[in-house]
Amino acid sequence: MADTPIVLVDGSSYLYRAFHALPPLTTSEGQPTGAIKGVLNMLKRLIKDYPQSPMAVVFDAPGKTFRDELFEQYKSHRPPMPDDLRDQVQPLHDCVRALGLPLLCIEGVEADDVIGTLARQATEAGRDAVISTGDKDMAQLVNAHITLVNTMKDETLDVAGVKEKFGLPPELIIDFLALMGDKVDNIPGVPGVGEKTALGLLQGMGGGLDAIYADLEKVKTLGFRGAKTLPKKLEEHRDQAFLSYQLATIKTDCELPAGLDDLDIAHPDREALLELYRRLEFKAWLAELLEGKDEGVDDVAGGTATPDVDGEHAGDSTSASREDHVILAQADLDAWLARLQATDTFCFDLETTSLDYMEAQIVGVGLALEPGEAAYVPLAHDYLDAPEQLDRDAVLAALKPLLEDESKTKVGQNLKYDISVLANVDIAVAGPLEDTMLESYVLDSTATRHDMDSLALKYLGEATTSFEAIAGKGAKQLTFNQIALEQAVPYACEDVDITLRLHRELRPRLAKEGRLAEVLEAIELPLVPVLSRMERTGVALDPERLHAQSQELARRIDALEVRAHELAGREFNLGSPKQLGQILFEEQGIPVLKKTPKGAPSTAEAVLEELALDYPLPKVIMEHRGLAKLKSTYTDKLPRLVNKATGRLHTSYHQAVTATGRLSSSDPNLQNIPIRTEEGRKIRQAFIARPGYRIVAADYSQIELRIMAHLSGDKGLLAAFAEGRDIHAATAAEVFGVALDKVTPDQRRSAKAINFGLIYGMSAWGLGRQLHIEQGQAKVYIDRYFDRYPGVARYMERIRAQAAEEGFVETVFGRRLHLPEIRSQNRARRQGAERTAINAPMQGTAADIIKRAMIDVDAWLRQGELDAWMVMQVHDELVFEVAEGQVERFIEQVKARMQGAAELEVPLIVEAESGANWDEAH
Repeated sequence: MADTPIVLVDGSSYLYRAFHALPPLTTSEGQPTGAIKGVLNMLKRLIKDYPQSPMAVVFDAPGKTFRDELFEQYKSHRPPMPDDLRDQVQPLHDCVRALGLPLLCIEGVEADDVIGTLARQATEAGRDAVISTGDKDMAQLVNAHITLVNTMKDETLDVAGVKEKFGLPPELIIDFLALMGDKVDNIPGVPGVGEKTALGLLQGMGGGLDAIYADLEKVKTLGFRGAKTLPKKLEEHRDQAFLSYQLATIKTDCELPAGLDDLDIAHPDREALLELYRRLEFKAWLAELLEGKDEGVDDVAGGTATPDVDGEHAGDSTSASREDHVILAQADLDAWLARLQATDTFCFDLETTSLDYMEAQIVGVGLALEPGEAAYVPLAHDYLDAPEQLDRDAVLAALKPLLEDESKTKVGQNLKYDISVLANVDIAVAGPLEDTMLESYVLDSTATRHDMDSLALKYLGEATTSFEAIAGKGAKQLTFNQIALEQAVPYACEDVDITLRLHRELRPRLAKEGRLAEVLEAIELPLVPVLSRMERTGVALDPERLHAQSQELARRIDALEVRAHELAGREFNLGSPKQLGQILFEEQGIPVLKKTPKGAPSTAEAVLEELALDYPLPKVIMEHRGLAKLKSTYTDKLPRLVNKATGRLHTSYHQAVTATGRLSSSDPNLQNIPIRTEEGRKIRQAFIARPGYRIVAADYSQIELRIMAHLSGDKGLLAAFAEGRDIHAATAAEVFGVALDKVTPDQRRSAKAINFGLIYGMSAWGLGRQLHIEQGQAKVYIDRYFDRYPGVARYMERIRAQAAEEGFVETVFGRRLHLPEIRSQNRARRQGAERTAINAPMQGTAADIIKRAMIDVDAWLRQGELDAWMVMQVHDELVFEVAEGQVERFIEQVKARMQGAAELEVPLIVEAESGANWDEAH
């Protein structure tokens, strides 16, 4: 269409800018994707903004260009392309072609020249051209028919826009670049002429290089600083200026293999896009494509089987062929109850009013027995004109025997939530459990998400209906009881149908992967009801103690702010990275250790932590940040989290978050409460026992070091643990060459840092920094450690090699941690994966052990022999509330059970104490 502009995209410019400006992303296999996603977002926007326009995406070709022949040093200062960027070039090209966009990559010239040539051809043919770029050099091409668009900055430049931005018309941009040069491309320019001087010259002389060099004497009369001495510089570097002019000029007469008639956008290659989006893990775009929403993609709904997007089969049915039932009559319910009674496995899912199980009210129940058929029993939809529904209490009473039947397997997604909600209405879910969230997590814990929507895309190739799609977003979002049945029924039926199909897809995969099925069956699934009970039990809190501590923290935070202002010599906002950076690096001259992606000096925590070793202001800032975080996260927030009905704090534990298998928690995050600081201990003092009870804390002693001894088989470590020696003192004796009884406290502290540092893959530099010693001395300590414990060195070498070969490491119990970056070409990422390979089997085994202990201890407590409750789990520690007269007996038995959770080559030791609060019990 002659009246639509031709769109020319500077792919190379956007690729570099996206790489440096956007957060890095990688797939679960370690493929970097951040720049690809950034460029594709821009292309998709351009396609939307210019729907009828011909388009070409132009990239620089590898190899030299004619400019290298003009000037040997052209672009010689540019560092080589980073590996993580290089790895994204070909996948991006593949995506561009799959979208149906013409891609040009011409040897001997740059992308700018190709774009310039096509733009000139367009204007000669009477067409307008839009150049999409972030490169200022392109401003020279702008005229009445050529416009620049920068989608990253949402900026459009026509002739007037160029004048406003640069202070010059487009025809003087080349002269501007020639005078001031370009450090990025190593265009020399005229030494001493910067941006302001070049602008003053061109504006003052009213023309370009020719006008300037035709009347150098006039330059002296210009009113800006340094004008009088400028003619001499200009004369000395006349040849360099005109060479720079040639280098900066975009070529507009290239010989191209494609012309304007070849730039029409083709229909996207749907199959290629499916494969690329799956491989690059662009889940949202994959979902759009599957729903037929992608650019130019035909509607694929209505009975067409979805393709396999994960290399195997896509399940037993599709949503298009699913048969949905809504149960509003007792006869229909009775029929489904009979079917449930006759089966040994069924899938269920609750639809509720809230994600908080303490507050949630049951709105309906989804049921499925076989893929392709599902039912929804609405119980409490109360919107205007809602149909009459079965009595909620009667339906739940009818389902109660089935849900509590120990012979029936219950399938669900995140079953802990459903179990907790049902417990609130006196239904204790029993029998074997199958949880698709945990199946996915055990299969690959490094996958970023294990929610149903993500799993459906990954394993079934289906895009599911999001809750926002039927309920809206934000403050006006409806709760499920307000959703009309016309939408609620297919949504609820989809949930159970997809969940059942995922279960049938994931379970066979687990069976093929080592001992993963055993990890799921023996550890993760039995833990679900344990966590549900522990969450619902909660822990008592002393809000008055927290309030007093909050006031004390506020006083100390204020004092630190005053001290920071004194050290800075002026007042400033401690929370402003910009102001802090100015004071530290400009006013106080502290060396810059690291920069942000935008080039500003970094004031991140790790940087300040290092600077705090040598400079007082960063040390004060670090202390201020730490106390402010404690105040906002714990002393202020914890009392607000206490449930009004129970008067207790009910944290949420998450099984499918950490890569190593450890539990995490939220609201509050118990794992991050400091234990070694006075402030952290004061927070723990607020976790109390109710009247007549005591808090008991039982903690595995040095569990990861014991696991290291088991895994490495090192004779020295095994002997030290077997003989009950202080492992840190024993290491100090070996490393420092002194008798065990002569080890000093400082030597023991250093040995402790060595012991724990090395199992986390710490380098000599890191150890030296932690011990405040020279790197060379730290290396001596590490070498001496490995000389004394050679089995540890052999284990580390063996596990690194095994990880590189197999792509994963395993715990003692068979849990796998995949390491997608273990073969990365990026050295830093590869080394990070190697450090993880060393530590993950220890952390993961420790996680498995405490989970096994929780399952056993919970089963023992449920027998009712003692009046005790498990109330918290934090790292390697279990916390209980125990009746006062039973504490001694409880400690003896809980230690025995926890120590029996695993059989290692060294004994497991549990230390347990009691107190009125958590701190006293430590």
